[in-house]
Amino acid sequence: MHQFGWTRSANRRDHILQTPDAFVRAKLPGMKDCSAVVHIGPAAGARFTEYTAEMEAGGQLGPANGQRFLYVLEGSVLLSGRDRKTLNAREYAYLPPGDATDVIAGAKSQLVVIEKHYEEIDGYVPPGAVFGSENNVESQPLMGDEDLQVRSLLPSDSRFDFAVNTMTFQPGSSLPMVEMHVMEHGLLMLEGGGIYRLGDYWYPVSAGDFIWMAPYCPQWFGALGKTPARYLIYKDWNRHPSIAPGA
Repeated sequence: MHQFGWTRSANRRDHILQTPDAFVRAKLPGMKDCSAVVHIGPAAGARFTEYTAEMEAGGQLGPANGQRFLYVLEGSVLLSGRDRKTLNAREYAYLPPGDATDVIAGAKSQLVVIEKHYEEIDGYVPPGAVFGSENNVESQPLMGDEDLQVRSLLPSDSRFDFAVNTMTFQPGSSLPMVEMHVMEHGLLMLEGGGIYRLGDYWYPVSAGDFIWMAPYCPQWFGALGKTPARYLIYKDWNRHPSIAPGA
């Protein structure tokens, strides 16, 4: 149905809300039987790129631009190379910089792709590949609140310059404070919904929505409805804030 110019999507100085009614699909270089909904990238001021890849059976991603994180939303994908793996829904992979693994859909699939230039620091070598399943990651309550559970999908290791977590909120639960910090976020709502405060604005959000938060954007979330709210969230991590990305 035509919305006559109405959308929940918004683009502000320090945040973006992108809702499915505003998604535009494009084929990125090297893609085969695949298209991308690019949620955020350097063109909007972000220091990373995140997109949802929509793949037909046999479809293929193009080459990575830097290190790459994959999270399967639905379907399954085959990773080629020495660590030949099949990833199904809620499974994920971290592929280090320079990795040439092909990503091929075994069935019609959707997956989140996060790419970022790797920030080297003295005394550490880049990490190797990591494979896992969200279902096998032990959840931890955030600040002691059992109604707000966090699963860390990447190791807590200074070799990694970003983190990816899932957060699950029981209905009625919320972040305990309005956060305002140096890290930026990319967030994809996976289930449920609620209210997100971004800067001085308040937005209803639901499964399928994407949010980008710039550094120091005030942010808060509260879950509404009768089912839990769950999202996948990226943040830059483990690097000194005085060092410009890519320096």
